[in-house]
Amino acid sequence: MSVQLYSGALTLVQKSGVGQAVEHQREMLRRCGIPATDTAAADARVVHCNTVFPDSPLEALWARLRGKKVVYYGHSTREDFKHSFRGSDQLSGLFCRWIRFCYNCGDVVITPTPYSKRLLESYGVRKPIYALSNGVDTDFFAPSQARRQAFRRRYGLAEGEKAVLSVGHMIARKGLVEFLELARSLPSVRFFWFGYTAPKLIPPAVRQAIAKAPPNVTFPGFVSREELREAYCGCDVFAFLSHEETEGIVVLEALACGIPTVLRDIPVYEDWLADGVQVYKAADDAQALRLVDGILAGTLPSTSRAGRELAKARSLERMGRQLRSIYDRENLPYWEPFPAMRPQLDQCARIR
Repeated sequence: MSVQLYSGALTLVQKSGVGQAVEHQREMLRRCGIPATDTAAADARVVHCNTVFPDSPLEALWARLRGKKVVYYGHSTREDFKHSFRGSDQLSGLFCRWIRFCYNCGDVVITPTPYSKRLLESYGVRKPIYALSNGVDTDFFAPSQARRQAFRRRYGLAEGEKAVLSVGHMIARKGLVEFLELARSLPSVRFFWFGYTAPKLIPPAVRQAIAKAPPNVTFPGFVSREELREAYCGCDVFAFLSHEETEGIVVLEALACGIPTVLRDIPVYEDWLADGVQVYKAADDAQALRLVDGILAGTLPSTSRAGRELAKARSLERMGRQLRSIYDRENLPYWEPFPAMRPQLDQCARIR
């Protein structure tokens, strides 16, 4: 018996956090002994849906008609849809009604944080909702001096030269404009923004800000996990100034690699990240500048060890065990005690 990770139009978001979350689900299931497949296998009794494209709720409804259970992942909210791509603000109300319909097509909804759980409940999602982190591979993402040196050689960083990193779509919600202003305020520091968004989806104001980026900013685009891991290890600060998140997988990756992290102080982090312990939180752009400058100057206490410990608490192994406990609580069929007897049992069912 296996779990189907419905792929559908997933290729459209493969380079986003949703695409990464699906790979994490696959690994969580594997590590807790539950087989996973991308195809509609005959023995798949549970289907995971991860997107809100039109094909996903149709797949959820079709799966339920065939007697299968559907786990719908609540990665998207109205709040993180706004201020993202062109036209998103105007469509946010319609988007909220649409995702409510999508999530109600599942038997169970899983969303990354208590904050996003509260949002989904406020929309009127009626199905059981669980908060479960997307998790992070703390074996893969880990501190490494060798990877630090590899990154610094790749981008020509001189001995002692400081570097600040951010990761995400090139959109206003991710704090790109503020990141560029931060770079402008620290001209002797190198800044790197990893991530790519199709230019036609980027609002004009953001495109203009990118075109006028200061010379100390580099845009490497979308890179492999291996190269991104090098960046986390090779830079001195991870400055993630996003205005809205449901969790932020890149935050977990950064913490796992031990890089000091500065975040915008937004509600999603309230339940699990403490200011001055695992991260530093900035109430505004001026404070973000002071925090980044303080970390680079070595005048602020290090949060690296506590950040790494928090990431380990959200490892894929631990999140896999919690996922299995949700399966148990909701009686989702992920295990069959006598799989060899399935043909005989099916025959008995037909006779009855």
